[in-house]
Parts: sequence; C-alpha cells; structure tokens
Amino acid sequence: MSLSEQYEKHHRERRDEGDFVFVPERIPFFQSAIGRGKRVLDLGCRSGAFTRHFLDGNEVVGLDVDRVALEKAAELGIEPVVANVEDPLPFEDASFDVVVAGELFEHLRFPQAVVAEARRVLRPGGVLVGSVPNAFRVQSRLSFLRGRPPEGDPTHLHLFSPAAVRSLLADFDDVRIAFVGGRYRRLHARLLARDLVFSALQP
Repeated sequence: MSLSEQYEKHHRERRDEGDFVFVPERIPFFQSAIGRGKRVLDLGCRSGAFTRHFLDGNEVVGLDVDRVALEKAAELGIEPVVANVEDPLPFEDASFDVVVAGELFEHLRFPQAVVAEARRVLRPGGVLVGSVPNAFRVQSRLSFLRGRPPEGDPTHLHLFSPAAVRSLLADFDDVRIAFVGGRYRRLHARLLARDLVFSALQP
C-alpha cells in the first residue's frame, strides 16, 4: 500500500473522510498570523477543510500526498501539488510569504528537516504558522499513568510540549505559542488546552 493510500484509509476510518477540523479555535490565530495578499504554502493541506479559512485574499498552494483529498482542495481554488512533505519541497528558495503546518509535525519522522525546508522556501520576514496537539495535557498524562498510550492516533510519531516546539523553531525569530481548545482551558491553559498553536518569523 502506498503512502497516499495509507493516509487516505486512515483519514476515512477515523476522521469522517478527513474533513473534520479537531480544534476550530485555531482559526483566528492562523488568520491573524497569515493576513491577506500573501503567497501561502499549506503543507499537508488534505481536502482544504482548514485551508479554506485563510484562502480568501491569498494565493494558496496546497501540498499533500493524498491525491483524492487534493482533488477536493482544487475545487476550493487551492493550487494542488502532489508530493511527500518529508521529501525536498518542489519550490524555489524564498518563494512564499507564509508556510502553514497545521497538525503536521507530530506525524513526521524528521520534523526538523521539514522545518529547514520551510525556512528555505520562506522569504525574509515570512511567517511559519502551525499547530500540534498539546501532548502533555492532563488527559494524556492520566492515560499514560493508566498504562495506555498518551496519544490514541497511531500516526503520531512525536509528542510536543511548548519547550519542544520552541526547540524545533530555534532558528526563527519571535516564536509565539498559544494554548487553544479544551472545555476547561481557562483554568490552566498549559495542562488543559488541546492544541499548541505557534507562529515564527523568518530572519
């Protein structure tokens, strides 16, 4: 089974054909960080279910290994590119204003290599914006104490804390992290938020 087929099977079985956005509270953060009038690269965009929230006013290229999902993305006006995000990106240096990595890094074998590629294709002053699950929230810790995996998704290869995100983005400037999602997040964001949302500036 090809990588594309594996991800299509996974998303169809677990995520209502891959179109469900787990933490919609991410949307305002992404929209603010991206702005308008930008050339945007969305890594792992799938069908564009999340991408469509920052499509208006921007030129968006969506990269994914899933051809079926990209057909849906193209219908929204996203320029589709079929490629594996862990291969060298098929774009010239300094060709994008923004690179988006929403719920991506946790799935990668070598996220640092993808971050390096994002830096290569970003223009000076460009923005990397993305999100990862808050893997060290209370729910995950309790699961671990019960002898269960802290993350139930078998495609998650990395667990991220705020410190791990900052380490991953160490070569960027002005790294910002927000805690979003979760019914009780206001009580203790670090322990109860579902997602870590981040932005970082290309030097």
